[in-house]
Amino acid sequence: MSLPTFEEARARVEELRRQIRYHDYRYYVLDSPEISDAEYDELMRELRRLEELYPQLVTPDSPTQRVAGAPSEAFGTVVHSSPMLSLDNAFSPEDLVDFDRRVRSLLGGERPEYVAELKIDGLSVALHYEGGRFVRGATRGDGERGEDVTANLRTVRSIPLVLHPPGDVLAELEVRGEVYMPVEAFRRLNREREERGEPVFANPRNAAAGSVRQLDPRITAGRRLDTFIYEIRRWVPAPSGGGPRAAEAAAPETQWEALEVLAKLGFKVNPNRRLCRDIDEVIDYCRYWAEHRHDVGYEMDGAVIKVNSFEQQRRLGATTHHPRWATAYKFPAEQATSRVRDIIIQVGRTGVLTPTALLEPVRLAGATVSRATLHNEDIIREKDVRIGDTVIVQRAGDVIPEVVAVVKEKRTGQEREFRMPDRCPVCGAEVVRLPGEVAVRCTGVACPAQLKEQLIHFASRDAMNIEGLGPAIITQLMEAGLVKDAADLYYLKYEDVVKLERMADKSTRNLLDAIAATRDNPLHRLIYALGIRYVGEKVSRVLADHFGSMDALARATEEELTRIPEIGPKIAASVVAFFRQEQTRRLLEKLRRAGVNMEQRRAAPARESPLAGKTVVFTGTLQSMGRKEAEELVASLGGKPSGSVSRKTDYVVVGANPGSKYDRARELGVKILTEEEFRRLAGLA
Repeated sequence: MSLPTFEEARARVEELRRQIRYHDYRYYVLDSPEISDAEYDELMRELRRLEELYPQLVTPDSPTQRVAGAPSEAFGTVVHSSPMLSLDNAFSPEDLVDFDRRVRSLLGGERPEYVAELKIDGLSVALHYEGGRFVRGATRGDGERGEDVTANLRTVRSIPLVLHPPGDVLAELEVRGEVYMPVEAFRRLNREREERGEPVFANPRNAAAGSVRQLDPRITAGRRLDTFIYEIRRWVPAPSGGGPRAAEAAAPETQWEALEVLAKLGFKVNPNRRLCRDIDEVIDYCRYWAEHRHDVGYEMDGAVIKVNSFEQQRRLGATTHHPRWATAYKFPAEQATSRVRDIIIQVGRTGVLTPTALLEPVRLAGATVSRATLHNEDIIREKDVRIGDTVIVQRAGDVIPEVVAVVKEKRTGQEREFRMPDRCPVCGAEVVRLPGEVAVRCTGVACPAQLKEQLIHFASRDAMNIEGLGPAIITQLMEAGLVKDAADLYYLKYEDVVKLERMADKSTRNLLDAIAATRDNPLHRLIYALGIRYVGEKVSRVLADHFGSMDALARATEEELTRIPEIGPKIAASVVAFFRQEQTRRLLEKLRRAGVNMEQRRAAPARESPLAGKTVVFTGTLQSMGRKEAEELVASLGGKPSGSVSRKTDYVVVGANPGSKYDRARELGVKILTEEEFRRLAGLA
């Protein structure tokens, strides 16, 4: 292959720089990459190759001469004590041998030890401590300046707010590391986002970056982030005057010692590290983890190799882009190209319809895969995935791969666009996409794909409260074909249930009695038990009080619903969509025939109860009844149960071991009742 001319090289260099800057912006600023890491690395390698061929093309603003990225204007800016440089990359054992050769040459023939550490796929941060206390945290940003995310990093539990000894003898300490999201936390977060109809994150790295850069630290706190700290950047002992602990303030002299000191200080340090005597041991380490990269609970994309001796590191120095004493070995990309044979719909346990691509079988990450998730309709439109397309697939922090991009150059014109169905492929019920959501959901109350979760919710304490009906028994009832919807619970027969595993005579009778006892439950419990999207306990009470019967609620229009102060457009749309389904009408009719209460039982006239019109709060453990039972009693007598104490509270009922509500009631002068006094007011004693 002939070398490019100077003019050809200059044109290509300009184009490569334009592409790299664009992808840097997508990756570091928007947290929304459009290409894989492997594709990005190839662009950078080509640019470096051309600049090495024609050094006169190198400019100060080339991506090879600086660290990419820029801090967001949404946060304050932190100037790093020293630049947070990138690492040069190695892609093969031969590259590692070349790295070792360069190191030994610069050290005058000395043979260094190396420390090999896993390269975590997360967000780089710098943590600053003064007097042993965490005072500031920042992202890498552009390497010179980062975003001040101190408040968010304080919510990450593996970051110590106060250092362990010997941190108490340090005036200043700056450490650097990686914030990441464990794979299980990533899966859980995406499941929750799908259930809420929100866009899912593409991978754990994007999820971690998006979580650290939230303007509200409370969101960050709920994201289950974690850290691995791997570098001491600044170490300033406190003035000791030669005291007995002066030796503890001595800075470590090697990377291996630094990792051990970091662990003593209370930081989380990756246990999967290795002190290597030579480059051969480094290569063995890299080969092992390339094969076992999925054996740990977090995403990694390679290994970082560092010269162990800090004295040797200082002699080796750094370029403007990367240290000469370290390199990053990148594992082979887990990507493959395949063709979309079809797009099918899978219905999840919460009714979300997820489009899945059926692929021509292809080897990926050591296994043959034949399907990949497409997440939702919006992503299909955004990526323009069509049946018949050639696509790039990769693992993305989950077992099932995902479609990364379409290779549009390979289109033949025979590809077909995909449309989401308007009926559930499992049960035939109408599907809806509520305002502000990306998720399309099945509305069927008897959908087999959702049945187990629906029954668990129906029987739960705050719903129908069927004692003894847990997930294990529900699974047995379903497998035996005894229940196909919630109403079937009320038609169960003794001779069928007693045959189930671990269901003897007494346990069978207890279960059937518990089910029968719920026929007389208040209407609001049944409304909540139906599992209508966005209808929680409070809204269920509001709907029961306002409409008075299930029939009236089922006939309500969106306009009627939104006239209720507590009901917004999203809840109204969900309620109307639920009750217009034929499955819902059949279920309610079966429940009615089974004798389940469908009417709101009005409270006694207000003048007959001392609790009528009164706001009542409970705190502590009641001896004669449960909290929910007590609150329902208050409501049945015309009162208003509440969960918080204010100046508008009339009574606070105090049980055993009361909480802060008791203190708040005393502070505001609210009337405090014992359990016995409450029972007398309620007419029970």
